[in-house]
Amino acid sequence: MKNMEEYKKINDVLVHLFNEIWKLEEEAIITDEFKDISNNDMHIIEAVGLGDGDTMSSIAKKLNITAGSLTTSMNSLVNKKYVTRERSEEDRRIVKIRLLDKGIKAYRHHKDYHEQMTSAVIDNLEKEEIGVLVKTLDSLSEFFGNYGKN
Repeated sequence: MKNMEEYKKINDVLVHLFNEIWKLEEEAIITDEFKDISNNDMHIIEAVGLGDGDTMSSIAKKLNITAGSLTTSMNSLVNKKYVTRERSEEDRRIVKIRLLDKGIKAYRHHKDYHEQMTSAVIDNLEKEEIGVLVKTLDSLSEFFGNYGKN
């Protein structure tokens, strides 16, 4: 194991960072314009994206949740005019979820926040440091992806 002091410092930074990101993201993206939705709703809007529409199951898969647990939030977003449900003309059993104008505005607002956050990190690094950061974040992502699967 690495130096215990380095280990503790990295642990403290990660714990603090995750808590801060969640809290500050909510403060940054849930502005007066979007006060009728939650941070969770904003992530659903992000998963729906700007395309021609996705099914509930594919959106749920992106969010790593079941379609059933997505339904309540989606109903709320439909009622608030952020998204719409549209039946496929080719196969009426298929329902596509698509962002409405209000949802597109929220999506772009959220995307802008993430771009600012990423730039705040990258703009302070040398090219070779970015490679190390990407490798580190990939390792962290892999840890989360595998956590609890063994």
